[in-house]
Amino acid sequence: MTEFSHYNTEQLSAESYKNLMIDLEKLVNEIGILFKVNHETVSVAESVSSGLLQFSFSQAIDASDFYQGGITVYTLKQKVLHLNVDENEAQEFDCVSAHIAETMALNCAKMFQTQWSVAVTGYASRVPESDMNLFAFFSISHNEKILQTEKLDLHPETKTLEAQLYYTEFILKCLKNQIDKKNTTL
Repeated sequence: MTEFSHYNTEQLSAESYKNLMIDLEKLVNEIGILFKVNHETVSVAESVSSGLLQFSFSQAIDASDFYQGGITVYTLKQKVLHLNVDENEAQEFDCVSAHIAETMALNCAKMFQTQWSVAVTGYASRVPESDMNLFAFFSISHNEKILQTEKLDLHPETKTLEAQLYYTEFILKCLKNQIDKKNTTL
């Protein structure tokens, strides 16, 4: 479980957003280079980040050389239909659990036929289903094996967009770390 206080509860300034986008672009370009060197591809299944991971990958130089696509599945019905999430489990956990994130990652990789996949599900705004807490589970897979699954807890006053941006940035950094680990074991 990781907790963060990177962004405060005040709105981020336009300059902060600009800097964050520059950081994300640099990060996805570094990830893209690693994928291209290794001749590997990635896909994304997301819910709580609502397309921000997909958007980030699309901004990378030569993105189509390694980024195969993604799916945003925001509801229980869509997670069950497209990513084979167990409906009973999804109902029990409101689609937010470590196992659901892992299922999303593994089935996303199959759907897009990629070596790597990233999945995230959680809450970016305060709702009764989460006891008014903000948290997400993400999972990273490589060659049909889960490499990392983690829960991220945010301060409950974090603004929705700030939460989504934090999840995106943190997950991309973890993905880069996992690729770097794989490269050092080769």
